[in-house]
Amino acid sequence: MGTKGIRGFSDILPQNSTQWRLLEDRARGVLESFGFSEIRVPLLERTELFSRTIGEETDIVEKEMYTFRDRSGDLITLRPEATASMARAYIEHKMYAFDPIAKLYSIGPMFRHERPQKGRYRQFHQIDVEVFGISHPMIDAEIMAILMYYLSLLGTAGYELYINSIGCPRCRISYKETLRSFLREHLHHLCPDCQRRFERNPLRSFDCKALGCQEVMVEAPIIGGYLCQECIEHFTEMRKYLETLHISYKVNPRMVRGLDYYTKTTFEVVAEGLGAQNAVAAGGRYDHLIEELGGPQIPGIGFAIGMERLLLLLPDTPPSFRPLVFIAALGEAAQREAFVLSYRFHRAGVTTMIDYEGRSLKAQMRRANKFSARYVLILGENELQKEKAILRDLQERAQHEIPLPSLFDEVINRVGRGPA
Repeated sequence: MGTKGIRGFSDILPQNSTQWRLLEDRARGVLESFGFSEIRVPLLERTELFSRTIGEETDIVEKEMYTFRDRSGDLITLRPEATASMARAYIEHKMYAFDPIAKLYSIGPMFRHERPQKGRYRQFHQIDVEVFGISHPMIDAEIMAILMYYLSLLGTAGYELYINSIGCPRCRISYKETLRSFLREHLHHLCPDCQRRFERNPLRSFDCKALGCQEVMVEAPIIGGYLCQECIEHFTEMRKYLETLHISYKVNPRMVRGLDYYTKTTFEVVAEGLGAQNAVAAGGRYDHLIEELGGPQIPGIGFAIGMERLLLLLPDTPPSFRPLVFIAALGEAAQREAFVLSYRFHRAGVTTMIDYEGRSLKAQMRRANKFSARYVLILGENELQKEKAILRDLQERAQHEIPLPSLFDEVINRVGRGPA
């Protein structure tokens, strides 16, 4: 066999593109109705952007980023997530100068060198939603409500929203010391990664998928008892706003996010049937990210939806292309006429298919049925001599003779525009 694709980098074939467009189109429709604007950020960024924001001690930075030197000797990285890039663009273009509040979204591929598994690839796609400039807990509840509304429109089922607060840098100081003391006593049960980073980043052990670490973390102290008054009030108010919008949720006191920039609110949507990696969407608040990247002190919150995982939850959709009209032409003169008609039908918004090879009528009818065409327009030498074509309605099992001079207009009137 010839050259194959790279492991973990998948083709999106035509029969799957309908579902991909559904995810993207619904996302754009929902988000723009809530006042979000699309931003398109580059696939490549300077490596320091991600090492500063995601955290040096994370698996993403340590193991998973596609990083290399360009011809200038600069370290550059294929983006492993979009929040840092969107924050960089927000600062670089001084979007806050017009109004510090910006509601942005982006759709596109991300890259992480991790073990491919169900719904998880090395090139994967995300819908990223970010709000800069609002610290009020109302916006936390609103973006979660938007996320749940979007999922409901797709017809997905069997998913739940989990929320938590991981506090602010102030209230995490004493909590981290307590957590380190606990982990030190159980260090021999932790995986090598958690052993190595427990001093600098002990919260990462909550995210670890190693069985030994998960068993230890069941007994670990949780941050809820260490939250400062401001963080407690923020979390309490955010829950009230969720309940005002009738959004169901569960509090998961052991849930943390895998990136260093998160503060206060964290959340994820978990779905049944996806195995250990069962989060379809996740996000949280990052009130110091803009400032850490050299911008003004502006808060932020956002989430990302994993499109490959979400596709696993969608019901089946029809094939990506279904012609409304199939033109079965017999003979060279009829083929020329079909060629012109097909072009005119397409321009009029009628999806059309023709046979370019001059096959028999039987072969062309088989092809029309294969692609589930609603109508077949038969045009042969006899039809040209009679100056009439035959339009068959395969669904109603009826057919009509249509004079050639009025063929285009009558077909348009009979079949309408768009899929049957």
